[in-house]
Amino acid sequence: MNGRPNIVLVHGAWADGSCWSGVIERLQADGFQVRAPQFPMSSLADDLARLRQVLEFQDGPTLVVGHSYGGQIMTALGAEAPNVVGLVYIAAFGLDEGETLGALLSQGPPTPALEHLFTDTRGFAWLSEDDFVNHFAADVDPTQARVLYAVQQPLATSAFGDVMGPPAWKLLPSWYLVAQNDEALPPDAERQFAARMGAMTVEIPSSHVPMVSHPSKVADLIDSAANAVGVPATAR
Repeated sequence: MNGRPNIVLVHGAWADGSCWSGVIERLQADGFQVRAPQFPMSSLADDLARLRQVLEFQDGPTLVVGHSYGGQIMTALGAEAPNVVGLVYIAAFGLDEGETLGALLSQGPPTPALEHLFTDTRGFAWLSEDDFVNHFAADVDPTQARVLYAVQQPLATSAFGDVMGPPAWKLLPSWYLVAQNDEALPPDAERQFAARMGAMTVEIPSSHVPMVSHPSKVADLIDSAANAVGVPATAR
């Protein structure tokens, strides 16, 4: 241990661990030990099991950072996260006990990024290339956005019905980054999540993937969280 918390980065649906590359570079330069595992996206239980697997071999205090559906995964840690010292939500879901993604998303019309969502024969939902490039990752260079589209991780449609248990954010300090130009998860919903969990909140003019389009801003928020839990990071 070097006196700083470990960082575990949790990707969401229609992304994979590579979406954190710019953030990882910055955090590693600041001396953090970082993990950004791949998640199966096959069910909340499977994804939570993967997160617990990675947390088991972290040596010391750990900040967990989740993007989009990745917030669902880390929220599901509940009270069983002995080495986790904080949660950082990046344009992420922060549901309360008894809530589901499907019920939340059904409260309004499909957002532009999800308007043409389609399901394959195995029950996994995918984004179309047009919706991914022009809405999901709207402020990312189109060439890079198409690369992200090519490696997207589809989400099992059954995950929309998975019921949240006791949320980890009720027990752990939380931070939240609101993406003001998000066309996948409405910014007002992000603000509501952040307010309900009492998170320290920042807002930036970003699409749904701020860790790609604004990696320094995301890394800065993680640095702030590390400082707040008593583990200072070097100044950037």
